[in-house]
Amino acid sequence: MTPAEILGRVLYKDQDVIVLDKPAGLAVHAGPNSPDHLELYFNALTFGWAEPPRLAHRLDRDTSGCLILGRHDKAVKRLGKLFAAHRIEKLYWSVCIGSPPAERGTVDVPILKVSSRGQGWRIKVDPLGQPSITDWSVKGRCDDLTWIEWRPRTGRTHQIRIHAKHLGCPLLGDAYYGADPDTMAPLHLLARAVSLPPMAPSKPPIRVTAPPPVHMREALAICGWEES
Repeated sequence: MTPAEILGRVLYKDQDVIVLDKPAGLAVHAGPNSPDHLELYFNALTFGWAEPPRLAHRLDRDTSGCLILGRHDKAVKRLGKLFAAHRIEKLYWSVCIGSPPAERGTVDVPILKVSSRGQGWRIKVDPLGQPSITDWSVKGRCDDLTWIEWRPRTGRTHQIRIHAKHLGCPLLGDAYYGADPDTMAPLHLLARAVSLPPMAPSKPPIRVTAPPPVHMREALAICGWEES
């Protein structure tokens, strides 16, 4: 990623917050399998400040869309408190294989992170797990595909992917939790929008929307999405 490319992905900026359109396929921070990651490029987002911004939360490597960054220590701490108090709303879009049993509903099941020798870790529905709640609604259907909007109330790892599987309609391109572990399709999951309360009494609320990535547009269009 070049500085121009990351600058072109800035969806919103003020003195406290940057909201970035994270590309699919790029991890947000370093890891054993992530020598190339998004934080390497944050120096392009200083906009005259001495320090680069920092992550206020995480998105999975293969999820695209709205990622919130704090521009300084005070902003990062404030964002952390807002996330902890569930005052930052996140909205996701996905394209799923199959169809849920209704037009809208809520998934409320505990999920647990488990590991197995030689296979890494996975998340599964388990009564011993942490509470996880997501409201969902169908926005469009066609043949065996469904366009679903998700509003998570909790922020567990892989929550939407597990909840989609629990509903019987795993995400298109989900090699971990879908029906086809050999799928070549990229994951069809977009962090579509974020809503933040004012960061200061004199400031308005913040709402930012990310466009669907190129790899999701065909399937979304099949399900009824129209680019405005």
